[in-house]
Amino acid sequence: MSLLVIGSVAFDALETPFGKRDKIIGGAGTFISLSAANFVKPVNLVSVVGGDFLKSDIEMMKGKGINTDGLQIKENEKSFFWSGRYFNDMNSRETLATELNVLGDFDPIIPESYQDCKYLMLGNLAPQVQRQVIERLTNRPKLVVMDTMNFWMDIAYDDLIQTIGMVDVLSINDEEARQLSKEYSLVKAAKKIMAMGPKYLIIKKGEHGALLFHQDEIFYAPALPLEEVFDPTGAGDTFAGGFIGYLASTDDISFDNMKRAVIHGSAMASFCVEQFGTERLVDLKANELEERVAQFAKLVNF
Repeated sequence: MSLLVIGSVAFDALETPFGKRDKIIGGAGTFISLSAANFVKPVNLVSVVGGDFLKSDIEMMKGKGINTDGLQIKENEKSFFWSGRYFNDMNSRETLATELNVLGDFDPIIPESYQDCKYLMLGNLAPQVQRQVIERLTNRPKLVVMDTMNFWMDIAYDDLIQTIGMVDVLSINDEEARQLSKEYSLVKAAKKIMAMGPKYLIIKKGEHGALLFHQDEIFYAPALPLEEVFDPTGAGDTFAGGFIGYLASTDDISFDNMKRAVIHGSAMASFCVEQFGTERLVDLKANELEERVAQFAKLVNF
């Protein structure tokens, strides 16, 4: 089933207790697409990079089943860049630099070949850009999933609320859910947020798993206890990619199948944090994914 992904393709510089990387491929669109491509191909990507983005990285993405026809390359500009430092508990981080560069005036152009998309994943971008994508599609997709962050709640609240009202599934973390709803209880927060428009809400809790809400139903998926976490940077986007990729591959958007999608998303995120950046996702084998999903099944079975 056709999947369209919108999100940043970027460079990251990272420092964690396990080491340092000066300039590696990152961005929400990258992590979502690489993750989703484990379930469905092609993944149709819309994003923008500068002339500094390596052609070899674009070829790597193509080799993984990502269609880059919608990847704009602005030769005389620089790609989006983010730099951050993680502290010992890996749950808190400090942003050292954010350079929007080509993302500052990103105009998401949807190629004609992408127009029949059945599933749409809106990675974390300015809410007006996410809304433009929905409005530029000839037909509304079967399922629209959106990720966002507290930054947009701070500087573009009205735009954000308008865009949230247009999607089926919203994916945010627990801190963002509390800020958006002004409720500390995540159950109360979920009810308020779903009243804004989305039929489903995913609240990510990092190393403590994820919650899926729909009407009065709640599903909880734990995170897999790992011996080492090297880099949590792309975990949330990798989770989203696994979630939407699994749904697109099964073409079933029932609540029961969404539970399975949350588990598959959690499995993908557990791989992502094992190495820096996209390193683990690029080398991931199908049998490893099957084994990891089986581990999750054991973890929640009683």
